[in-house]
Amino acid sequence: MAFPEQDWKKAKKLCRLNEEDIRIAKQMGLNPKSLIKNIPSKDQLWKEPVKDWLWSMWKIGKRKPEKSRQRNRQLQRKKMAPKNNKIGERTWKQ
Repeated sequence: MAFPEQDWKKAKKLCRLNEEDIRIAKQMGLNPKSLIKNIPSKDQLWKEPVKDWLWSMWKIGKRKPEKSRQRNRQLQRKKMAPKNNKIGERTWKQ
């Protein structure tokens, strides 16, 4: 679903974001309403500003694919490794 450019401009202004932040939000599949909704109030001291929240999610998302690539490589190695023992064949010496 495409959101009107007017909504993105409103989110940019209210959340104090720049063009790169908006680009990243769009790439992550966020919408302007979710950005505005995550603006911390005065009572929510634990909540990061939207810009910091957005970048922390972006960095976490960047790390996940690398871990999954490593996992896929390990699985490929296991699949390609020769299997020495056949069914019913003992692998230890008596």
